[in-house]
Amino acid sequence: MTGLTVTDIKLEASIFLRSLSQRGIDSLFGVTDGKAVGTYVEQQFHAHLGEDYQYVIGSSVRGIDFPELGVDLKVTSTRQPQSSCPYRSAEQKVYGLGYHLMVFVYDKLDDSESELAYLNFVNAVFVADKRTADYQTTNGIIRILNNGANLDDIDAFLEERNLPLDDVGRRLLAERILADPPKQGYVTISNALQWRLQYTRTISIAGQVDGVDNLL
Repeated sequence: MTGLTVTDIKLEASIFLRSLSQRGIDSLFGVTDGKAVGTYVEQQFHAHLGEDYQYVIGSSVRGIDFPELGVDLKVTSTRQPQSSCPYRSAEQKVYGLGYHLMVFVYDKLDDSESELAYLNFVNAVFVADKRTADYQTTNGIIRILNNGANLDDIDAFLEERNLPLDDVGRRLLAERILADPPKQGYVTISNALQWRLQYTRTISIAGQVDGVDNLL
C-alpha cells in the first residue's frame, strides 16, 4: 500500500462518488437523518481508500478526517448544503479554517418498490485551506484595503461584521490584516458556538477560481 496524497484523495473521491451514486443502499431506506447518511458515506469512502492506501483516519481528538493531509470531509444534502465545524478563533473568518475542505453534496431518493435508497451526488468540491475564509468578510476587507483603508477603518469594519472579539483582539487582528492582507474566501461562515459553514457559493464557483476544485 502507498501513502495517500491530496492529489490521490481528489481523484479517488470522483471515482468513489460515481460508483456510490449507482448503488442501492438498503440500510439508508427511509432514513431522514442527515448525520446518519453522512456517517455512512464517510465510512464507505474510508473503506474505498483503505483498499489501496495507508493513512491515518481522524478522530474527535485530531478534529479533522484526514489529519496527515489537513483535509476535513463534509457530507451534506443538496436541499441545504451546510455543516458545522469547531470554532477556534475569530481569525478563521479572515484567514481560513486552517485546513482544506472536501464537500460531498447528495440528493437522496427512496425507491419504495425495491426498498432501497439511492444517493445521487450532484456536487463534490475541494476547497483549499487558503480559500476557506468567509466570503463577505474577506470581500469587504479586500475592497476597503484597495480603497486605502487605514488601521481605524479596518477596526471599524471588523466591529460592523460583529466578529467574536473584544476591543483588544479586534485591534490586533486589524493590525495583522494591514500587514498581511487575506485572500478572498468562498465559504459562508456564520457566528455560533460552532462555526456554521454554508456552501452554496462554493458550489457555484467550483472549477472557476484557483483553490476551489470541482471533483465531478
